[in-house]
Amino acid sequence: MNAKRGFVPEDVRNFSPEAVVIMKTASRHICYLLDEGYDLKQAAVFVGNHFLLSERQRLAVMRSAASKQQLAERRGKKKDLRDLAGAEVWIDGFNTVITLEVLLSNSLLFECMDETVRDLASLRGTYRLIPETAEAVRLLLDLLQEAGVSRVNILLDEPVSNSGRLKALIAEIAEENCTFDLDIRVLRDVDRALYGKENVITSDSVILDHCVSWINLTAEAMERKGKKGLCLWQESERSISPGSR
Repeated sequence: MNAKRGFVPEDVRNFSPEAVVIMKTASRHICYLLDEGYDLKQAAVFVGNHFLLSERQRLAVMRSAASKQQLAERRGKKKDLRDLAGAEVWIDGFNTVITLEVLLSNSLLFECMDETVRDLASLRGTYRLIPETAEAVRLLLDLLQEAGVSRVNILLDEPVSNSGRLKALIAEIAEENCTFDLDIRVLRDVDRALYGKENVITSDSVILDHCVSWINLTAEAMERKGKKGLCLWQESERSISPGSR
């Protein structure tokens, strides 16, 4: 069965042009609360109830939003893919591959305030390969090959089903034309393994806040495919003034 990663039929209604206008207003309210020190989930519940947002809409707004302090810190850590010649990179495997699968499935992607690209695909410990998986892996490896990196470390979550099958597929595809050193590991705690690392490829907000530097590879992939994500915030919300907390 050709499953569309991250697709839910109700999204046609949840993310209609009219709904996006409401979510942009909700995002402004949530960002205000974040800058005042409120917890993201609590802010999303309060604002989501006020605007009668569905669960998918709330999740999308949550994944798109960030405080001014988070934006400033994440931008300060961001590196360009074209500056990685000879470098070693670390990849949050499932996070990256799934987002690329969503991209290739033409499902919803969101251009977030911190410049990452995020999706609404939910694993919850289960994962299976789909027809787009191999193409997603090739796209990932091709971008790294063109960047001229020297070593790639791909970390996959052990508790997630079929992590071994994805590891085998990545290794098989990498043998075709990749000249960099490749290490694929299945770990129990990928997030912590990426804390303190340089050149991390992920859109996971917790990892972004704990790594030394990161690369926005999924945005590069979207540009290559000529696609754009949905924006749920106002452009003015992303401007950071000096000294913003």
